[in-house]
Amino acid sequence: MSSAAEADPILFHVTDGLARITLNRPERLNAVDPAAIERWQWIAHEVAGRDDIGAVLFDAVGRAFCAGGDVVAMAHLAGEQSDSSATIRALADRIHDGHRTLRESTKPIVAAVQGPVAGGGLGFMLVADLVVASDRATFASRYSDVGLTPDCGVSTLLPEAVGTRRALELTLTSRTLSAEEALDWGLVTEVVAPDAVADRARGIAESWLRGATGAFGQAKRLVRSGLTRSFQEALDDEAGTIGAAFATPDAQAAIAAFAARASRPRPTD
Repeated sequence: MSSAAEADPILFHVTDGLARITLNRPERLNAVDPAAIERWQWIAHEVAGRDDIGAVLFDAVGRAFCAGGDVVAMAHLAGEQSDSSATIRALADRIHDGHRTLRESTKPIVAAVQGPVAGGGLGFMLVADLVVASDRATFASRYSDVGLTPDCGVSTLLPEAVGTRRALELTLTSRTLSAEEALDWGLVTEVVAPDAVADRARGIAESWLRGATGAFGQAKRLVRSGLTRSFQEALDDEAGTIGAAFATPDAQAAIAAFAARASRPRPTD
């Protein structure tokens, strides 16, 4: 890897349909600074807009997955501006645009969480549709520790994942969840040994690419958007989407294979 690539706060590569997004500020526990925020927003739109991307693997370099926003860097930037509140608001808006773009895209995302997640890092992690976590990973809010309020979509994504009561507990206290507790709460999808995280997450992403990639993406979109609209709107969207999916070559091949298996004589006792 070139020194220029190593300097990128977030790495981005696409190979054979798989996009890999890697947080790359290990010295700051992958907390995002203004440069990383700009990069995140650009990557999100790149992923959403490219037809050659069928799945996304989201991971991080170093011992932590993401500590949220780099408070020190943001405070320094805000101190240089005449309106610090507007400066922080603008940075948050850029993060949020990236989150919304990825969440609303038809590209399924799996996160490989190898270490601690805190603050806005929860929001970054929960942009992913599935989360594979190391059994050494931990999860905490920490907003109250610095006198701040949730950002990075945490106020929506966290209760969506774990429920309102548990989201309030995590946000209003200093509680830190272990990986097993996070699994029990529904914050992560599965927990594996530290040396298995990368391979397991990549395996999930590659399984999406081997299957009916378009259907996986549309299924993600339906489930995600169903939370914010009426039941009838969701039903109408489902009808149109399954109608379109039925005519695709992937679906026709899968249906034919299923029909062939179903028509085989079954052994009798």
